[in-house]
Amino acid sequence: MSPIEPGRYAGAICKDWDIAGNANGGYLLALAARAMMAETGAPDPVTITAHYLSPGKVGAVLAAVQTVRRGRRFAVATASLTASGKPLIQVLGTFGELGASAGVVERIDAAPPDLPTPESCVRHDPVGGAPRLYGSIDLRLHPADAGFKHGDPSGLLLSRGWFRLRDDEHMDALALLLAVDAFPPAVFNGCLPVAWTPTLELTVHLRARPAPGWLRARFSTRFVSAGFLEEDGEIWDSEDRLVAQSRQLALVPLGEA
Repeated sequence: MSPIEPGRYAGAICKDWDIAGNANGGYLLALAARAMMAETGAPDPVTITAHYLSPGKVGAVLAAVQTVRRGRRFAVATASLTASGKPLIQVLGTFGELGASAGVVERIDAAPPDLPTPESCVRHDPVGGAPRLYGSIDLRLHPADAGFKHGDPSGLLLSRGWFRLRDDEHMDALALLLAVDAFPPAVFNGCLPVAWTPTLELTVHLRARPAPGWLRARFSTRFVSAGFLEEDGEIWDSEDRLVAQSRQLALVPLGEA
């Protein structure tokens, strides 16, 4: 995203970051977050929430950003991402520097998901029939969670696996925004249709910049009701640190893709 005037940034949705022609929601959020970081001068998103208004297609986009508050450690900003005047997402975020609180007491009552090696997991890519997005990232699913790919879902609302960018590209906080929305929905293993699952709202809490190497992820759903589902996610880096958490509200998929 490049500045064109105060509070306005121009960018583009590139090809091959889509699912069935619609840009991945985490990818759209990363575009908006990049503009918000530039506007606030803060190096990282700390917590960010997006409400999805319209699908994003390949082409030019504009981000209108407003800094709501700028404090000593954190800045709060809003952004609207549009394409040809059509609103795509509305975003609210708090920005700062991840790692600025290093050395404080921590307590983690959880652990990274127990996964087979990436080589022993199931590669999820367009060669295997996955959407084009998966040609731009390297995603490996836990074998127990990959049954939906061939009509044999596990029955458990889980999606676990490994994530990295292609060619071992460096992953920063913006890559975490992509990672939390890149895995197949956990409900695909719950005997629901394998189809577009539109996100209404996505919130991401970022804890640290990831160390180099693979990310481990676990996504689960507990409630599918009234036409909605929630999905909770955890992302852990190669040093076994929790680097991001997410929760999203989405519509239940209604038909086969």
